[in-house]
Amino acid sequence: MRQSKLFTKTRKEAPADETAKNAELLIRGGYVHKEMAGVYSYLPLGARVLNKIENIIREEMNAVGGQEIRMATLHPSEPWKQTGGWDNIDVLFKIQSRTEKEYALGQSEEEIVTPIAREYVQSYKDLPVAIYQIEQKYRDELRAKSGIMRGREFGMKDMYSFHTTQEDFERFYEEVKKAYLKIYNRCALVAKVTEASGGGFSEKISYEFMIVTDAGEDDIIYCDACNYCANTEVAKNKIGDTCPKCGKENLVGAKAVEAGNVFDLGQKYPKAFNFTYTTEDGGSAYPIVGCYGIGTTRLMGTIVETLSDERGIVWPESVAPFKAHLLLLGEDEKIKEEAEKLYKTLNENGIEVLFDDRSGISAGEKFADADLLGMPWRIVISTKSITAGGVEVKRRAEQKAEIVALDKIVNFLKV
Repeated sequence: MRQSKLFTKTRKEAPADETAKNAELLIRGGYVHKEMAGVYSYLPLGARVLNKIENIIREEMNAVGGQEIRMATLHPSEPWKQTGGWDNIDVLFKIQSRTEKEYALGQSEEEIVTPIAREYVQSYKDLPVAIYQIEQKYRDELRAKSGIMRGREFGMKDMYSFHTTQEDFERFYEEVKKAYLKIYNRCALVAKVTEASGGGFSEKISYEFMIVTDAGEDDIIYCDACNYCANTEVAKNKIGDTCPKCGKENLVGAKAVEAGNVFDLGQKYPKAFNFTYTTEDGGSAYPIVGCYGIGTTRLMGTIVETLSDERGIVWPESVAPFKAHLLLLGEDEKIKEEAEKLYKTLNENGIEVLFDDRSGISAGEKFADADLLGMPWRIVISTKSITAGGVEVKRRAEQKAEIVALDKIVNFLKV
C-alpha cells in the first residue's frame, strides 16, 4: 500500500471529547472514525487489524471443533419475551416497525442460537456440538466510554456449546480456556483467568479473562507465585491476604480489562424453548449449554492501551496492518528508484508493507507518522542510508537502528 494513495490521513490531535488512549491514538492514526459516543467506523488500517484479530480467533475456535455460522442481528421479539429477557435486560435495543411489530438488536445470541440448535440436535449422538459467530452486537449503554472498548455497537465472537453432561461441558471448557490463552498470547497479551459472578447470563460462577492495564474497568486480585486470580466483586480474600491457592505470596490488586468470558448456562435456555434430545436409554433430557465470548473490537482497543507508548501505537506483528513501514526520505531520483525496487521486492516476497512515498513531507513528519501508526518494523531509505550500505531498519518498540544491505532485507525481515 502506498501511503500517498491511502484513503485516510494522520492528525496531530484527537477530538476533545475523547479521553481514552485507545480512541485517541486510533482516531489520530486514521484507524477508526467516531460516529457518536460508543459507535465507530473502522477505516482501511483499522479493518486490516480487526480482520487479523478475527482470523486468529477463528483459527483457534476451529481448532477446538467450533463450527462458524452467522446469526441474525435483527431479532424477533418473541424469543426474548419467551426467556424474559425482553423485560429484564435493560441494555436491549428495542425497535418497532411501521407495522407495529417489535424487534430487538442482538446484544447476545442465546435467544437465537438455542432454537437453531433445537432444530438440528435430536439425539445424544448429535452432541456435543459447538457453533460460533463473529459479528456485530448492540447494547443500549447509558454511558459509552473507554473508546472502542465499551461501546453501543461492537464486534464479538460468541460460541455456544451443547453437552449431555456437566462433565463433558467442563472438559470442553478446559479446551476453550487453553484456546483463549493462545489467542491472547498470539496478540502479545498476557491474560489472567478469574472467577466472577454470572451476572444476567447465569446464576453460576463464570470465568473471565483479564488483561492487566490501568485502562481497565475491573478490579482484580491475583498471586504472582501461581495462577490464582479473582474479581474483587466475588473474591473472599482481599489485597495483602496470603494466596488461598498456593500460600506462597500475598495477594496484589490491579485494574484489568475483561477481554473474554465463559458462562455455564446450564439448562436455562433449553428449558425456555423446550429443547430436549433423545438420551442413550431412549428417554429425553435438556442439553447443558456453555457460552464463550471475546469482544473483537475490545481486544483491539486493549492491545492499543497495553502496548502503546508516548509516541503512538506499537502493534504486535500478528495483528499489525502491515509488517513494515518503508519511509522514502528526500527527492533524489536515484533514491526514489531504489525505493520503488525495494517496495516491489518486499511485496513479491509476501512482506506486507506500507510505503511512505509522499513528496513534500519532511523527514520529521514521516518519522512521527510511523511512530503513531505503529508498524512493527520501520525501514528508512535515503541518500544517507544508501551511502552507509543499504537501508536503516528499526523495530518500532526499540530505539536502536541498524543498516541492512538491500539484498539482505527480505531475509532479515523474515527471520
